Amino acid sequence: MDYQIVVIGSGPGGYVAAIRCAQLGMKTAIIEKYNTLGGTCLNVGCIPSKALLDSSEHFHAAEHTFKIHGIDINKPKVNLKQMINRKAEVVKQNVNGVDFLMKKNKIDVFHGLGAFVDKHTIRVEGKETKQITTEKVIIATGSKPSVLPFIELDKERVITSTEALELKEVPKHLIIIGGGVIGMELGSVYGRLGSSVSVVEFLDRIIPGMDAAMGRELQKSLKGLGFEFYLGHKVTDVKKSGENVIVKAESNKGEIVELKGDYCLVSIGRHPYTNGLVLENAGVKADDRGRIEVDEYLRTNVENIYAIGDVVKGPMLAHKAEEEGVFVAETIAGQKPHINYHLIPGVVYTWPEVASVGYSEEQLKEQGRAYKVGKFPYKALGRARASMDIEGLVKILADKATDEVLGVHICGARAADMIAAGVTAMEYRASAEDIARMSHAHPTYMEAFKEAALAATENRPIHI
Repeated sequence: MDYQIVVIGSGPGGYVAAIRCAQLGMKTAIIEKYNTLGGTCLNVGCIPSKALLDSSEHFHAAEHTFKIHGIDINKPKVNLKQMINRKAEVVKQNVNGVDFLMKKNKIDVFHGLGAFVDKHTIRVEGKETKQITTEKVIIATGSKPSVLPFIELDKERVITSTEALELKEVPKHLIIIGGGVIGMELGSVYGRLGSSVSVVEFLDRIIPGMDAAMGRELQKSLKGLGFEFYLGHKVTDVKKSGENVIVKAESNKGEIVELKGDYCLVSIGRHPYTNGLVLENAGVKADDRGRIEVDEYLRTNVENIYAIGDVVKGPMLAHKAEEEGVFVAETIAGQKPHINYHLIPGVVYTWPEVASVGYSEEQLKEQGRAYKVGKFPYKALGRARASMDIEGLVKILADKATDEVLGVHICGARAADMIAAGVTAMEYRASAEDIARMSHAHPTYMEAFKEAALAATENRPIHI
């Protein structure tokens, strides 16, 4: 065999799996369809969207809060071209970093489409076509944006998140189909730059995968940016008309809404991507949703082939894919790793940010489990007042009998970083009182975490 391990796909799951395999002494190769490594996350997902979010937040601060801070400037102007250029440079730096890590760990890189010839042989179709053999394979080919069957994406006016990262102008009116994480993040970018934003969501709330209180808090904040929400609406038609897009939707009460904008972002989720792999040549099975079927070891029905990340069941998150990449590498090496899927956090990188881990209140109600709730608002924090970031709250859910923390939900400044404390607490089965009795530096946003724990313990927060 040419290799002990071949990884197909170089996103966060794939390249992390390759690195861990190499660290464990396996001769490793990675195959990437595109010219650059890093997959969706580094190239057209997590990293570029965060770069634009950060730029738009700076602009919004310059326009709205600099004066209050005592910073007098001329009225700022949006230079979208420079924002896109800076985003591209951030992407380049990250992609180059992955290239370096491949060289450092002596991982062979093949650019081209990887396709199974059989379970031990992979054909790479790139500038040159070659075949490589391997003892084991890790499939990490990720996902692509989903689209409703009647919507025709022209990628100019009717776009996905990929095109939204490369616009040449700030939309006058951006219509977003889907109230999930990606739509709210990209809507936030252009809303802060001056776009009118309309969100059409089939369900009755935004970011529906999270605790309902977080959706309400974020919706309230985005309304402050001028967002309009059409919740409980089913999109029935999307048509391009010159430089405009007409979106028709029907409410759950049967009312028809027609929206006219210059751009329409279709953001209704993502689906597993296995095109071109020719899974049948290796005998690998997928379910009716296109996800590769795996067991508790992330092994497919073919004993030497594993699959990780967006292409298997579970949340489509880069850090989930990374954990699975390490898990598979260590399993193959004979170690006994574990992943607690219940404690993989979810984050929305709007401002304020939203982050959650563990059970939502809705899930606990569904289980019939007795629980306590502790909340603390950002507006009561000295640190939040100092930075003018007073939107949001921390919400902790704890078992009514044992006080064990069951869920942590944060909407507010730096929630994405703060949620790690919730993950740590829950990994070690901490009680709300454990958190409440730890010293938290003053003044910090994390004090809201302690105060929410105090509220959950004996309803005794100090500062409200």
